[in-house]
Amino acid sequence: MIAKAPDSFTIALAQLNPVMGDIPGNLARARNAQAEAHAAGADLILFSELFITGYPPEDLVLKPAFQKDAMAAVEALAKDTANGEPAVLIGTPWVKDGALYNAIAYLDAGAVQATTFKVDLPNYGVFDEKRVFAPGPMPGPFAIRGVRIGVPICEDIWGGDPVECLCETGAEILLVPNGSPFDSLKRDHRLNVTVARVVEAALPLAYLNQVGGQDELVFDGNSFVMDAQGEVVMRAPPFEEGIYACEFARDAHGKVVPRAGQVAPELADEASVYSALVLGVRDYVHKHGFPGVVMGLSGGIDSALTLAIAIDALGKDKVQAVMMPSRYTSSMSLDDARGQAQMLGVKYSVLPIEGMFEATLATLGEEFAGRAPDATEENIQSRCRMLLLMGLSNKTGRMLLTTGNKSEMAVGYATLYGDMAGGFAPIKDCSKLLVYRLARYRNSLGRVIPERVIERAPSAELRHEQKDSDSLPPYEVLDPILEAFIEEDLSVDEIEARGFDRATIGRVLDLVKRNEYKRRQAPPGVRVSRRAFGRDWRYPITSGYRR
Repeated sequence: MIAKAPDSFTIALAQLNPVMGDIPGNLARARNAQAEAHAAGADLILFSELFITGYPPEDLVLKPAFQKDAMAAVEALAKDTANGEPAVLIGTPWVKDGALYNAIAYLDAGAVQATTFKVDLPNYGVFDEKRVFAPGPMPGPFAIRGVRIGVPICEDIWGGDPVECLCETGAEILLVPNGSPFDSLKRDHRLNVTVARVVEAALPLAYLNQVGGQDELVFDGNSFVMDAQGEVVMRAPPFEEGIYACEFARDAHGKVVPRAGQVAPELADEASVYSALVLGVRDYVHKHGFPGVVMGLSGGIDSALTLAIAIDALGKDKVQAVMMPSRYTSSMSLDDARGQAQMLGVKYSVLPIEGMFEATLATLGEEFAGRAPDATEENIQSRCRMLLLMGLSNKTGRMLLTTGNKSEMAVGYATLYGDMAGGFAPIKDCSKLLVYRLARYRNSLGRVIPERVIERAPSAELRHEQKDSDSLPPYEVLDPILEAFIEEDLSVDEIEARGFDRATIGRVLDLVKRNEYKRRQAPPGVRVSRRAFGRDWRYPITSGYRR
């Protein structure tokens, strides 16, 4: 028999940053959060999807020892609820009858009271859950301290069936634990989906998302509470950890309604993307235990933005910038790189590559005899720089940041084992046009990039008076073509219908397809678009398809 509902019921949303595979550490984070929720008078605390292990665990979750450790941690946490502490809903892998599930465990009165399993397993984009989990049965609500609470897990609200089943079995509130990765369009998409479920169910909903970086993925938090009319009545700050309490009460008709709380402002597009890049770099470096980073600073826009991101993520003391001039490096580049390093107070080194370049050309002189200079000599310069940067990385333990952008990565305008080398690529998923917008955005908060770097024509400076436009269409043409093909999967005919020249489209797409082998060898980087090169881009290296 369900106890009489209290006048009010407070739910704490734990918008936290778990560490993948650190089960003891995540258990400690959960205990600290539970204590904070208890001090705030919460009746229940909700943790995000697979919080106890971190999300997404990929094939790590298939290890039996990993599964046992996760379940043991949940059972240990359950014992903490024996003395009147808040009840707990926490995400965990769970094995039942020989099947592995993506589960939420309900903990109260010192024990695991019940579990519910994710029904709809996403298997698109960055998700591979059907590879590792079994789909659960249609869920019913938990009776938690007098309130019937439905817990659809993440993808379960993107289709209507699990929520409909919860409504039909008496749910009064929907609590949705998520591991929903950030992309630049995701916030509005999430909100639209959630409004649709709320309107169909006529129930209030609390949407909890994890925060933090996990390899290429960044989770933005952006947790919120919505009333049964689809209005957001509370929103947590994006990209920030915290325990956010929301109070619910019964109205005159006996329905559970949320009381209004603080609604954090939404970030503008560039602010969201920049925040994701900073968080992604910070967590990749910190969670791997690197003492800092080293990177090349060329005087160009890509490395200038990367330096700003690195310092915002880690602090200037953990960043080393290195200018590596050659015979083709302009005085403008030297001045701007030095000026930015001085402006930001970062450790700055100048290591010329001219001697290495000349020695390499001399060594290859007989092999190259009778052949005109071409991109080979340009690539040798880039690889000389890689040797210096990797030497610094190895000697200091600092990770090498790669400074290339998505436009370059798409068409192969980058040197394998040269400027593509490194441990992490912060702006790998940022088009060139987005790089410029982000640079202007960051300068609007306080100038960190010399204005001339933003205004000058981009150049790799690997030959005399070189410009990117010598080899590529203008970025105002290139980037929309790339976005249409990579993120929207449009054909040549469909892209041409948008007003682009067919020959230019063909040339660009041919470059994309011919350079897949390079992208397979590139470092990971922060995903900020609908489709990044990495987890959600799986094209064959060898392919004869040309449409």
